[in-house]
Amino acid sequence: MSRTVSFHEDAEDELNDAADFYDLESPGLGMSFLDDIQKAIEDIVLFPEAGPLTKGRVRRRVLRKFPYTVIYSLRETEIRILAVAHQKRRPFYWHERQ
Repeated sequence: MSRTVSFHEDAEDELNDAADFYDLESPGLGMSFLDDIQKAIEDIVLFPEAGPLTKGRVRRRVLRKFPYTVIYSLRETEIRILAVAHQKRRPFYWHERQ
């Protein structure tokens, strides 16, 4: 089954803010962050149920190179990215998102 990928508005903001932060730290690092996110999403699309359950039907995929986790939920025809969460900040702040 093929599912589309969509981002919660706040997750998209988190993604862009983190990429901007990394680019300010070192030019090109933001693109490396986005590449790591893209790889994580590709893995999620290929193996959507591989991510461990976090809360209810919400799953997570830890990035390989950066201290972030992609928080997502599976729907019948969609993978919904709920958060791009830094691993050391405010755990479960995203739990009300759908």
